[in-house]
Amino acid sequence: MNNDQTKINLSFIILLIGVFMAALDNGIISAALTTINSSFHVSATIGSWGITLYTLGLAVTTPIVGKLADRFGRKKLFLIEIAIFTIGSLGVALSPNYTFFLASRLFQSFGGGGIFIIASSHVISTFVKNRQGSMLGLLGAMNGIASVIGPNIGSFLIDWTGSWHWLFLINVPIGIILLVFGWTSLQETKETVMSKIDFLGITLLSLSILSVMFAVNNLGTGNLLDSFLGWGVLGLLLLGVAIFSILLLLEKKREQGNVDPILPYSMLRKPTYSMTMIMALMSGTFIGSVIFIPSFAEQILNISAAKSGYWMTPLALASGIGASGGGYFVDKRGPVNTIIFAGIVSFIGFGGLAFFTDTKLTFILFTVIAGIGFGFVLGAPLTVLTSNAAGAQKGTAIGTLSVARQIGLTIAPTIFASFIQQGFSKLGTLIPKNLSEHHIDASNIPDEAMKQIQSGGYSNIESKINQIPVPEVREALHDAFSEAAHAAYQPIYLFVAVMSLLMIIIALSFRKQFNKDSQENE
Repeated sequence: MNNDQTKINLSFIILLIGVFMAALDNGIISAALTTINSSFHVSATIGSWGITLYTLGLAVTTPIVGKLADRFGRKKLFLIEIAIFTIGSLGVALSPNYTFFLASRLFQSFGGGGIFIIASSHVISTFVKNRQGSMLGLLGAMNGIASVIGPNIGSFLIDWTGSWHWLFLINVPIGIILLVFGWTSLQETKETVMSKIDFLGITLLSLSILSVMFAVNNLGTGNLLDSFLGWGVLGLLLLGVAIFSILLLLEKKREQGNVDPILPYSMLRKPTYSMTMIMALMSGTFIGSVIFIPSFAEQILNISAAKSGYWMTPLALASGIGASGGGYFVDKRGPVNTIIFAGIVSFIGFGGLAFFTDTKLTFILFTVIAGIGFGFVLGAPLTVLTSNAAGAQKGTAIGTLSVARQIGLTIAPTIFASFIQQGFSKLGTLIPKNLSEHHIDASNIPDEAMKQIQSGGYSNIESKINQIPVPEVREALHDAFSEAAHAAYQPIYLFVAVMSLLMIIIALSFRKQFNKDSQENE
């Protein structure tokens, strides 16, 4: 192997580690959120801002960094992003109070937001076309797997070290190593841009994204419709749409002048680019549904809460295989065929979770199938389609792709939590119904026992039912709880199966246009 090839391989490993480190950070904190909140003496509502601010920072930073990387150089911006992320991680770990913690999390997100985008556009600019799919697939695997296994790694580190601070301190030596080797091994790539930076466009885009993300975070998990119609949600959404409309008018004018637009209007007018953004939004719902796999295993399969996280492992491994295989598939068969195949596999996997999962064996089978499809989608195909549609604006295009996926990921858990709440709310009617079917008079059951079963969180209802001494009553209540659990989780995975089907329809409907973009990009 010659020196150039060794350098290329080392540079790609650096990009992989950087992507994994940044993607891991939002998942890893979820395992320690309760501990962190307790250490700073803040409520769960206030404590959730540790995740919310990081998500908002990622959404705002991502498209901006993609544009700056195109302009000033991807190596330079990658090193800056790693440095910001490392300093932010150190600040989070050493935070003396919660205000400093939140400020450090926001600063950290400014570094994490651009790492995957820069890595993807660097691969597209550096590697030959017939290797790009495999490389992007591996990047997607790192990004997807880190998101999935983050909570498990967080739990392990807390158990091992006894302190949440190590979740962030561990980033510091890794970041320093990446800076050293990145400086010596990465090749500089950028686009030739002579016009001025679009500062007004950057400001409007940031405000638009912030409005939408705040609206999503304000959605309640009770009555979703009532929550949506409130000014804190609908008002902010309308504000975000209005600001984005102003941005589009501005960018349309600026393409004729000497300002380099943050969001080129000509790119947005291309149906293939718009359809790819819609598919990215849909792919975010895939990740959002995966978050509920441990609770699915707990409630449907009666896995203990302490061990439910380990049942993510089959899906995590399968998604890694899928992302890598998806990249190889893109190289051999093209991104459109890859999306169609991924959609079919995802439809089978998530549909199976919705309708045919009652045993541990079927759970493993369908999570593996869903994981492979999920990995295929997260890997190379959408990135390649976006790059083909964007032409020279690769960083900008991949940045907006990531934001679209992030918005899907942010919206989905709120919707899915509402599904779960509505499903378990049926217990009030299911319990009397099942008692009647078992010929048990509900009035003979002490009111105190029924109140205990119907109070508190759903995660401990099963243990309360098991304390009831009468076997017939236990069986009736278990049946009621099982029906409620299925009603809670079935809509989640049915929703994702429908998203998979829609992705297939889009890919088939725009196949000719996608292939034309690919030919023009060669």
